[in-house]
Amino acid sequence: MDTMGRHVIAELWGCNIEKLNNMSFIEQTFVDAALKAGAEVREVAFHKFAPHGVSGVVIISESHLTIHSFPEHGYASIDVYTCGDRIDPNVASNYIAEALGASTSEVIEVPRGMGPVKVEKTTVNAF
Repeated sequence: MDTMGRHVIAELWGCNIEKLNNMSFIEQTFVDAALKAGAEVREVAFHKFAPHGVSGVVIISESHLTIHSFPEHGYASIDVYTCGDRIDPNVASNYIAEALGASTSEVIEVPRGMGPVKVEKTTVNAF
C-alpha cells in the first residue's frame, strides 16, 4: 500500500435544489454510493436544517462519506475518505455527483498518511 488512505474532496455546483433539500434522498444516495464502491456501511447519521440544507455522514468500515448541502446555492460539499487500497473513493464521489444532478464538479484527491499534504491536481467535470 502506497498510502494509508485516499481522501476525495468534491465541490458540486448546479445541483438539483429539491434533491439537496431532501434528507431521505441524500441519505439513500450516500448509502448507495458507499455500497457501489464496495464499502461496508456501519452507521448513518443525517440532519435536516430549517429552512434548508442537509448535513450527514455514512460511517464505513473503511472510513466515511460526508455532505453539507446548500440548496439555496445549488451547491454541495462532499468528501469520501477510504483507508487502504481496496476501495476507490472516486466511484462513490462520481455516483453522488450524478445523483444530485451536479452540472459541474471540482474534485481533488489527497493521499493520506504520506507526510506533508501536497495537492497536485484538481479535476473539473462539466456534466
